[in-house]
Amino acid sequence: MSSKYKFQDQRKLYFVSFSVVNWIDVFTRKYYRDIFLDSLRFCQENKGLEIYAWCILSNHVHLIIGTSQMPMQDIIRDLKKFTSVKIIEAIKENQQESRKEWLLWMFERAGKKNSNNTNYQFWQQDNHPIELSNNEMMTQKLNYIHHNPVEAGIVLSSEEYLYSSAKNYAGMKEYLIEILYID
Repeated sequence: MSSKYKFQDQRKLYFVSFSVVNWIDVFTRKYYRDIFLDSLRFCQENKGLEIYAWCILSNHVHLIIGTSQMPMQDIIRDLKKFTSVKIIEAIKENQQESRKEWLLWMFERAGKKNSNNTNYQFWQQDNHPIELSNNEMMTQKLNYIHHNPVEAGIVLSSEEYLYSSAKNYAGMKEYLIEILYID
């Protein structure tokens, strides 16, 4: 793997994206989004994850993150591993999940193609961290994250979207995760 896609400096902020294998729309269900949000909160409280911006869309997640404790690659590894196991368990147990067999089949199929897995693969392997080395890059990625739901046609303005830090930056009180702000 190229050093271009590694966390080089733990003191810097990074833009990362996680995509569900085959771009499967899992996060259309609130229950699965909540598992991811709870995991982010756990990492904030217990692993030193600093979240500056975030957005969960139907099949991928964007974050601007930093760290105050554990190395970022360890936090991301743990976050992706935990959420993949928990979401797949939730799919298996969800009697209301109309796509259960298909979802499990797709995740199992992806898992068999990757020797790093034993049964299922939920997340795509990469997250391509991009170091945000200057204010222009930070502003560009922040706007990109918050504008994603608008581009997808989900909302007309970014602060209308519940599953994003745009509400935090707009000064609204109904946000879902505490964040640190980019100046």
